[in-house]
Amino acid sequence: MNIAVTRHPIAWDIAQALVDGFNRHYRLFRECSARAKSQFEAQDWMGMQRTIQERIDFYDERVTETTARLQDEFQAQSLDETVWQQVKLHFIGLLVNHRQPELAETFFNSVFTRILHRNYFNNDFIFVRPVISTEYIETDPPTYRSYYPAKTGLRATIRKIIEDFGWKTPFADLRRDIQHVMRAVFNHLGGAWPQLEVSYQIQILHSAFYRNKTAWIIGKVVNGAQVYPFAVPVMFNDDGRLRLDTVLLEAWRIGVLFSFSRAYFLVEMEAPSGYVQFLRSILPTKTKAELYTMLGLQKQGKNIFYRDFMHHLQHSNDNFVIAPGIPGLVMLVFLLPSFPFVFKIIKDVFGTSKEVDHATVKRKYQLVKQHDRVGRMADTLDFSNVAFPKHRFDPELMEQLRTLAPSIIEETEDSIVIQHLYIERRMKPLNMYIENATPEQKEHAIKEYGDAIRELATANIFPGDMLWKNFGVTRYGRVIFYDYDEIEYMTDCNFRKIPPAPTPEMEMSSEPWYPVAKNDVFPEEFATFLLGNHETRRMFLKYHRDLLSAEFWIERQQKIRAGHMEDFYPYPQALRFCHQFA
Repeated sequence: MNIAVTRHPIAWDIAQALVDGFNRHYRLFRECSARAKSQFEAQDWMGMQRTIQERIDFYDERVTETTARLQDEFQAQSLDETVWQQVKLHFIGLLVNHRQPELAETFFNSVFTRILHRNYFNNDFIFVRPVISTEYIETDPPTYRSYYPAKTGLRATIRKIIEDFGWKTPFADLRRDIQHVMRAVFNHLGGAWPQLEVSYQIQILHSAFYRNKTAWIIGKVVNGAQVYPFAVPVMFNDDGRLRLDTVLLEAWRIGVLFSFSRAYFLVEMEAPSGYVQFLRSILPTKTKAELYTMLGLQKQGKNIFYRDFMHHLQHSNDNFVIAPGIPGLVMLVFLLPSFPFVFKIIKDVFGTSKEVDHATVKRKYQLVKQHDRVGRMADTLDFSNVAFPKHRFDPELMEQLRTLAPSIIEETEDSIVIQHLYIERRMKPLNMYIENATPEQKEHAIKEYGDAIRELATANIFPGDMLWKNFGVTRYGRVIFYDYDEIEYMTDCNFRKIPPAPTPEMEMSSEPWYPVAKNDVFPEEFATFLLGNHETRRMFLKYHRDLLSAEFWIERQQKIRAGHMEDFYPYPQALRFCHQFA
């Protein structure tokens, strides 16, 4: 960075204003996350959902406030570039002893990119690369607590771990639950305890992770060079007392908790980098971008994701191509074969059967981000004004962009700038998966498909367009919904039975003999559009016949309207203590 000799006093004031704006944001973020404990104890599940939804908007609100302040007080848009270079230098100095420096750098970028043209989006002016180290940030209390079972015994140590979270609600039978934990661990280890070092530790992240109706204890056992991760869900019994529901002991199962199809956690953290470092030590396949996002810091997740993506572009040479599968009527989807994500942009002209516009589609995607995805809807990262190297675009894709979405792209000699796009984890489209599946895989996928629809309905989401191509299969064989332009809240739908036809001729007519309002849904019709194949129909009816009846949907609606919230388990029922040790 080349900075002119002349010093601008205003640069310091701007840097301080930026730090003040970020500090206000993170203070509100922590206060919001800290409410989760009392909401959990009060079983205020709706309140917890509202907290998660409100927190998503905090970042943009603070960025808007800070941008307005810089414009009003400093006429930021008209400042010389040397001033902005010095602002960055002063800002770095203010972060030396900061507890969230990486988040503050991202906040700086967010404000800066609203003020100046993208020609300035380089490391001289913004944090293209992080500057302040997040290693070894000390906090009080520390990121994790350490326990030494050799001194007090394992059973007493587990009790102490749970008591240290300070939940006011009593446990129904903590002694029994601890015994279940020890039996589950013993069985997982093959019926024999490993040779333990005298000083072996159990390390527990200081704050619980709150989501849905569950508080999660996350930690690891460190025995010399061996590390054993674990996660314990704490839930309520029907009598209002607490229980330990199971213990997850495999890294991949714990990783599912941080899946892109789950809602963000509420976690009270002074130094998020410490939590991310701890989680990566037990979940090495999870990226920092994924972990920051699932901790509710989705802007930081986006920032790291973009850095990773740019790095990947520099170290690959394959081209962006149209995504395989049946083209959508609303979204144009493309991918980079060597990168495990898809890129989606809203077309300028939709299919004739679609009665939506750009604003409606954006609202639907925002709804999904704010809603509890219950492991059945893919989260998206949305970006604005992203520049791609033009020479990396396949000619067929380039032609489709120019034809189907000309208002969304801006071409220069060397680049394609996409004004707005969504990025999702890549999955195998369900229709393509079923075509090549074994009979056992096919039956599992069809059961999963119905389970996904059923769980979305329970979470107050009606998918709308339930065609197989709008669902994907993850590497764990889980079916996820990812096409959102027709989703509605269950409570906004009117589920009806098809009335009997007055005459046989009317029943054979291609037109309905009954009036149909905008939000009317006739579940009996699902079979016509979804179950044309005999084998598919047989498998679907085996597990999900009730999804073709209006009664199922109406019953779900009634529960939602009554304020009933189901339990969602991100692990098999067979792992629950009530099934293992019944």
